Amino acid sequence: MNLKKKLSILTALAVFQAFAVIPANAQAADQSDSTPVNTAKVKSVEVVKKEQTIAESEVKDQSGTQTSDNDTTEETNPESTDSSGTDVAPVDPAAPTESEDAEGTEEDVPAPTPVEVEQPSTSGQSGTVGGDLTLYMNSNKMVQDGKSYLAGQPMAVKNGVSYVAIRALVDRVGYDVKYDNTTKETIIISGEDELRFKTNSKIYTVNGEARTMKGAAYQQKNTFMVPLTSITQALNITYTVNQSAKTVVLKLSTKPVASFTVPKEVFAGDNVTYTTKYSSPKGLDIVDERWTGRQDSFDQPGTYTVTYAVQDSSGQWSDPYSLTIQVQKPNLPPVAMFTTDKEEYKMGEKITYIDQSTDDENAIETTEWDNNALAFFVPGPKTITITVTDKHGLSDSYSKIINITGETLYTLSDFNQLFTPVGGKFTFNGGEVPAMEKVPYTYYDEQSILIRSNSPETVNSEGIVYKESSIGQTRFMIHHVNNTGKNVKMYVVATNNNMYPATLEQQNMGFAGPSPFATVAGKLSIDRWFKSMQEGTGKLDVVLQPGESKLVLTELSALPMKKGQVISLYSDVFSDYRLDYNIIMIEENKDPMEVWSTLPVLDRDGVHNRGTYPNATRVITYDQEVGATPSRLPLGDNASDPNLVGTDPMAYTDASNAGNFGVLYKITLNNVAPRTLISFNPRGGKYSGVALVNGQVVQISEGKSLSAPNEQSVLYRTGSYGESVTILFSAAPGSNLPVNLLFTPLPAEK
Repeated sequence: MNLKKKLSILTALAVFQAFAVIPANAQAADQSDSTPVNTAKVKSVEVVKKEQTIAESEVKDQSGTQTSDNDTTEETNPESTDSSGTDVAPVDPAAPTESEDAEGTEEDVPAPTPVEVEQPSTSGQSGTVGGDLTLYMNSNKMVQDGKSYLAGQPMAVKNGVSYVAIRALVDRVGYDVKYDNTTKETIIISGEDELRFKTNSKIYTVNGEARTMKGAAYQQKNTFMVPLTSITQALNITYTVNQSAKTVVLKLSTKPVASFTVPKEVFAGDNVTYTTKYSSPKGLDIVDERWTGRQDSFDQPGTYTVTYAVQDSSGQWSDPYSLTIQVQKPNLPPVAMFTTDKEEYKMGEKITYIDQSTDDENAIETTEWDNNALAFFVPGPKTITITVTDKHGLSDSYSKIINITGETLYTLSDFNQLFTPVGGKFTFNGGEVPAMEKVPYTYYDEQSILIRSNSPETVNSEGIVYKESSIGQTRFMIHHVNNTGKNVKMYVVATNNNMYPATLEQQNMGFAGPSPFATVAGKLSIDRWFKSMQEGTGKLDVVLQPGESKLVLTELSALPMKKGQVISLYSDVFSDYRLDYNIIMIEENKDPMEVWSTLPVLDRDGVHNRGTYPNATRVITYDQEVGATPSRLPLGDNASDPNLVGTDPMAYTDASNAGNFGVLYKITLNNVAPRTLISFNPRGGKYSGVALVNGQVVQISEGKSLSAPNEQSVLYRTGSYGESVTILFSAAPGSNLPVNLLFTPLPAEK
């Protein structure tokens, strides 16, 4: 075979391949129209690896219309008004309507009028957009500017979704069409917008963002069909429907579109930033713009109207776009000011600071102090500064000098015990604590099952981190770190394997995360758990039918966990029948109900604790006096406060709840001496959490974590009379045990 013959065959194959891939819309038309025929001649087609431009031109043929051989040809009624004047109820075009054709019968198509047929051209240019485009239901007829055209396939319904031939439609609308051989995607380009479709897929992209259509795109006799609403919604094309005439009219505009924005708040005298946005439906360049009422700065407050329009390269102007701008009077910065109750103080004398800062809008958002110690212990002048910032970012500072004399009122130790605020911390000699007398308390345990899911704390792969069954009162403590290398979610799946319906009563909820900091997530989960108890929130009932599985404790899966992030959950539940629980970690996009039963059980990490522990609420009641002399009440030490003993059902072994994390302590001290400081001192390492003291949530501590062993945080002070004090406490995940409650007599006030 000579070279010339080989090239001819290759050229023919290339043409055949191109038209097999690219949707073809050519259909014959009646030749009775007197419009001249423009025959599209294809000389050659280059099949490229990346993108191949395809287009159409208006040509005439002699064949009539054809009907679709889709599965169904039900009529649809997109939201609209009937252009013939008949009342038509708005209906989504993707949903079938109740009409004569609702059973799938095909609507008779009127005899065709002279039409122009859509065929591929070699020009590489898309059709020129005209006026509104009328589509006929169950027909491939299209009308625009008084001329009729035929699409490659009729507008039809398949599985309840309205489909149109993509090339015929977009050429009439005036967009570019391409085909990407690499990704096998058909591409629509409208100005700066790009839509990408794949055969047999419901997913398409708009400017790179994936969206879901109501039906999958498909090929019908080499014609690429897509849901009508996928194009109209993505490109903001409005339409109306005439059900009696069985037409859908797309409202097309050739005008460019202009808009602009200004800052949310505009103040007189400030420079105004105008952010413009414009586009051309035909993809033409914007060559000119026109403003009315624009000012770079408005001198006076008031109401102003600014209008903007643009012109494209064809000379067409957009409709004017107007904004009404409320110009406010100039914002004034806040005024920082404070005073003190005195001008001169002794060393160790408490200083009272009175903030007197003001703002014209009463909108001070932040207040920062520098050197505002509650007392000073070195004599001399001291400069204190306050800085306030309003919501607009303007700030002001004020400084004042006070004098500290050489006379001492309180030592540092006495002052801290007397005046450190509740929730605040101070340093002391923690080496003295072990020598303090232990409070000889006794306790009993309330019936409650603790499910502690904390090992592996750092999870390296998808799987079941804990599984257990329980009935009655149950507490969940879940604390894990994502180290799988992908975004994941955690779930609790509850299954009712009983013969009767079971009810799970969620009594409270404390959840925190995802967070990069274990101590932060742990502290917040305990904080929210106690607040849920206080306020009665977090309650929920879930009913599971026999054999049914459901997701419970759904706060756990509200947000995906990125790599290195931590979640922490505390919750009490009650079930009237035994339920099986699976706590799982899986990739964020997976359906937990589909995959949980196939997941592997993960091994514990050998460092952190997991287990099922009975008697997880420990009640301590002490009637003897405390606080008259220094004393301590140890918790989580496995001596005065023994660890709970339970099992690890996944490892088939006994377990000891080190630190007693997950245990709720209900401590009642019925005889706390007058003028007693009750404080919290960590002994095992850093600690950050909360306690509920006489019904009030108290931070341990405000701001930064407590360090062991030389810091303590103030929980409570009794007054001039003895008191009964109740403390609810549970160790915060991410912190360290053991800890001590300290009882210290307060120094005399001067």
